[in-house]
Amino acid sequence: MKTQYYTASSLDGFLADAHHSLDWLLQFGSVDETDYPAFLADVGALAMGASTYEWILRNDLLADQDRPKPWPYAQPTWVFSSRTLPRVVGGDVRFVNGDVRPVHAEMAEAARNGVHGRNLWIVGGGDLAGQFHDAGLLDEMIVTVAPVTLGSGYPLFPRALTAPPLVLRNVRTYGATFAQLTYEVPRTA
Repeated sequence: MKTQYYTASSLDGFLADAHHSLDWLLQFGSVDETDYPAFLADVGALAMGASTYEWILRNDLLADQDRPKPWPYAQPTWVFSSRTLPRVVGGDVRFVNGDVRPVHAEMAEAARNGVHGRNLWIVGGGDLAGQFHDAGLLDEMIVTVAPVTLGSGYPLFPRALTAPPLVLRNVRTYGATFAQLTYEVPRTA
């Protein structure tokens, strides 16, 4: 079981622009042309921040008010928020706040006992992934880099990681567009 931060980033290290937009990323087409479907098949539980959850609601599930879409994940999902957020119908979404450690333990238990994969996916944002790292719970960062720069926005990982540095485990390309970097997150002494 691994706890993985799997995300896409602009070349200059941003997850979303200053307005929470992903238009810069969505211009490149379907995620089916990447390893996303295979990655998701190995995921047993997810965690995301409030901004990511709200983005999914606004830009995917409720984008067409006349035809709302179902929650896209079969796996249980923990949403970190200090605010009350709208609930989705038909999804196993659990709202939490505070320390990531007890939530990680719940996620691991759900993944061990579930019917899906065993890995834990930290969907985003960068600060939430940083909190899992700060607690010593992040095993891997998988970053798919898009050939655009945003100049500002929401950072990939708003933490300094210098010692020990991340360990590069794999580099892949997807067409002439994406470079995917997989890093192991070493444990500190």
